[in-house]
Amino acid sequence: MKLTEATIVALAEHLENCELQARDTPKITLDHPEMDWDDAYAIQDEIMRRKRSRGARIVGLKAGLTSYAKMRQMGVETPVFGFLSDGFSVLDGGAVATGELIHPKVEPEIAFMIRTPLRGPGCHVGQVLAATDFVVPAIEVIDSRYRDFKFDLKSVVADNCSSARFVVGGMMRNARDLDLRTTGVVLEKNGRVVALGAGAAVLGHPATAVAELANHLGRRGAEIPAGTLVLSGGITEAVSVARGDSIRLRVHEMGSVSVHFS
Repeated sequence: MKLTEATIVALAEHLENCELQARDTPKITLDHPEMDWDDAYAIQDEIMRRKRSRGARIVGLKAGLTSYAKMRQMGVETPVFGFLSDGFSVLDGGAVATGELIHPKVEPEIAFMIRTPLRGPGCHVGQVLAATDFVVPAIEVIDSRYRDFKFDLKSVVADNCSSARFVVGGMMRNARDLDLRTTGVVLEKNGRVVALGAGAAVLGHPATAVAELANHLGRRGAEIPAGTLVLSGGITEAVSVARGDSIRLRVHEMGSVSVHFS
């Protein structure tokens, strides 16, 4: 780690205030170019601690940067990871208050509900599928706090990987009954198809992202606890949304989930 504890605490306060007050900021590595990956996750952990201290519950985890092509482009070998608090959760068919966000986008995902703990290193797809209670369709709302979406990955990790809101719905399915690689998704915005994809877009298999998360946590002496919801990563490119937009995600053999931006 390159940053002092005081700097990590100050940056976490700054980024979380940007989230809570819906205001943007230049990427933090402009002032702290020496920041390393451990610093980035330490800032994210401090944001989590701040939320817990105010009574928030951490209900899930998420993977980002789950496209091999995007990872090559960004010069990294693994996805990045963040957390989901109960304050991010929106009911299926519910509304997201657009005024609470800066420049929101939506991503279609497959979410895993983990029944038994998963810990790396060495976690693989088979272990993830065996530990999964069910999978469901999910819409993640991302909202980078960085001005004009200009950032680097260390800044993104510190900002909890742009986490903002998430919606799950549709049908709970046994992951072992489906071929999640070929599971197709259709994302609609105001009744018009805006994105198409299949589960294989996420590291070849969405469960791979969950395994990578378990391995990441294992290296840090932690695990994916039982009862954790894991968003496995965007299957298509993120789609921008604004006040008045309605989003519906249809997932083959898993039903649909929707959200409105008010």
